[in-house]
Amino acid sequence: MSADASEPFDLSRPRGDGPLWGIASEDLNATLLSWSPGEAVAEHVNAERDVLIIVTAGSGLAIVDNEERSLKPGHALLIANGARRSHQAGDRGLRYVSVHRRRGPLRIDPSPPRT
Repeated sequence: MSADASEPFDLSRPRGDGPLWGIASEDLNATLLSWSPGEAVAEHVNAERDVLIIVTAGSGLAIVDNEERSLKPGHALLIANGARRSHQAGDRGLRYVSVHRRRGPLRIDPSPPRT
């Protein structure tokens, strides 16, 4: 779901799991994500972007470069690009906003000519 940037949005309104809402400007992307109790985001590395996570509801655990960090409503966590990260929703689920510098459009480079 993409949002109208000119209007405030109630982050408590969308229901479900996964990405629930998103907005983008020329410079930034923001996405509201929600995970049911026990669900996890597998370990991965984002080598291109720093990511700011702002927890709005529930609780969970983030593991960044093998260090555990508790997540609760009102917590913000800045994850530097290149860091190994994963997170798991606690027993009340986990809901957060993820903010990062906007990515450019998908670009497919042509294959080199065959000889």
